[in-house]
Amino acid sequence: MKIEIKKSQKPIKYEDALSLMEKRLHEIDKNKSNDLIWILEHDEIYTAGKTYKEDEIIDKSIKIFRSNRGGKITYHGPGQLICYFVLDLKKRKKDIRKFISVIEKTIIETLNYYQINSFPDKDNIGVWYDDDTEIKKIAAIGVRVSKWIAYHGFSINIKNNLEKYNAIIPCGITDRGITNLKNIKDQNYDNIENILIEKFISNLKSLNA
Repeated sequence: MKIEIKKSQKPIKYEDALSLMEKRLHEIDKNKSNDLIWILEHDEIYTAGKTYKEDEIIDKSIKIFRSNRGGKITYHGPGQLICYFVLDLKKRKKDIRKFISVIEKTIIETLNYYQINSFPDKDNIGVWYDDDTEIKKIAAIGVRVSKWIAYHGFSINIKNNLEKYNAIIPCGITDRGITNLKNIKDQNYDNIENILIEKFISNLKSLNA
């Protein structure tokens, strides 16, 4: 299955990214386009998934974009790697849980490359890091499936402003923190998107029917 790899150098508006993914979804459904993996950044924005609650907004002055993805409220901004995808599960195994595991495995293997140990949690979607004082989220995942085509994506905090999360209860979780890679280990992450894409494509093979 051919996958188009797209890398945007300039920040992409959240609404524009959603429109492109939905357009691609309809094209894939009609066999008019290839699957897509898209690496980008967003300018500052708070987005809410379908299961968020109003009391998860601490600072009522912030603007929330209500999205059709799964999950709750999160923050996107400079210094955060976004990986969006539009992937046809009809041509793979129709197994959403396995697909989420592929994403988690991809993120964990990518961070392992940088000697950072992270882990999934069966009760809280995402990828986590234990700094010996608190378990903190390093990567968020939000997926939607339509016509057995999976889209939206995941984000990895690299050097984003963590104070922005104080305005919300990130992902609705109150007893855990948020961190980024620069806080964990201050090193060069310039090549992380290429490592991530390589791992993602490799791990997607486990879904081949």
